[in-house]
Amino acid sequence: MDRTEGTTPAEAAAEEAAQDAPAPQGEGKRRRRWIRRTALAVVLVLLVPPLAVLTALRINYTGDPADGTRTRDRDALWLGHAWVDGRKKDADVTALARRLRDTGIRDLYVHSGPLEHDGTLPKSVYPKARWFIDAVHEKLPGVRVQAFLGDVLASEDSEGMLLNDPDTRAAVVRSARQVLDTGYEGIHLDLEPMPSDDRDFLTLLDSLRRETRSRDAQLSVAAHQIDPLPNLHTVFGLFTEHPKWWSQEFFGQVARRVDQIALMSYDTAQPLEGTYGGFVAQQTSLALEVTPPSTDLLMGLPFYYESNFTHWGHAETVPAAVRGVRLGLSRTDADRARFGVALYIDFAATEADWRAYKEDWVG
Repeated sequence: MDRTEGTTPAEAAAEEAAQDAPAPQGEGKRRRRWIRRTALAVVLVLLVPPLAVLTALRINYTGDPADGTRTRDRDALWLGHAWVDGRKKDADVTALARRLRDTGIRDLYVHSGPLEHDGTLPKSVYPKARWFIDAVHEKLPGVRVQAFLGDVLASEDSEGMLLNDPDTRAAVVRSARQVLDTGYEGIHLDLEPMPSDDRDFLTLLDSLRRETRSRDAQLSVAAHQIDPLPNLHTVFGLFTEHPKWWSQEFFGQVARRVDQIALMSYDTAQPLEGTYGGFVAQQTSLALEVTPPSTDLLMGLPFYYESNFTHWGHAETVPAAVRGVRLGLSRTDADRARFGVALYIDFAATEADWRAYKEDWVG
């Protein structure tokens, strides 16, 4: 250790000992109090905003739904690929018809893709589509069958569809024409993850709408959730290329271009039934505010169980979702005619899921 010129060894040793000596008792207490207060402040900064949001969502789940907020007979069901690839038989369609009878389900979104990244669709992926469409028409008159077509969008880290390519968008339209020629009564499009305010997506929807209208067919989309807090998608866009949410304005722009829009109100990361139901109520209200009366708004119900950070199965239940839907409908537009729920997905649904849908929504 260096020491100042002229200091004796004894003086230097005394100075060093004084530096190493414990702080006075009062000073030590003050330091500990400062550490505890700093730690508490950090905890509050990290926890209070999320706790406030959870509390607000739980409050949003309170109250009673208005009378009459039940099915309008415009519900939909997502179906897996097995219905059009040859795995399902006549007996399966009979069982499906028995299941759907006396419900509000009018549309079936049957997975008939996925689309290739260039927008094309091999006919080999849906060889039994014509059989299934005819069987549904025979056993479930009045129920429409739409081709559920989707793909992953390209990002910096993964391959996928490039919607900014005009040739790709033109190929998607040709694929839509191809499945409509097969006999499908609509196109249900699910492209993920779709960033908010994507103009190429709106351009594609305009082209698809011209095609479906010329054939008196339906155009429907699976839609991302709406910002639960203003501009949340913009904030998260600073950290991820494809944030989870859409702006409310963009949701409305999409809704005005389609016949049906199905909001995927699941995979919300909500930890409790009460906060999940409150979130669904909020999403229902936000969507109703910007969906024109001429478009069917469908709120997605989680007919499957997972347990992970994005989807807590004990929280995301059908009863909580249905109650949230009814609360949002009651508060925003209780008499909306073109409204329903969409059930995701047939092959993962339990008897409890179906019972909750029938008892709580169909009534």
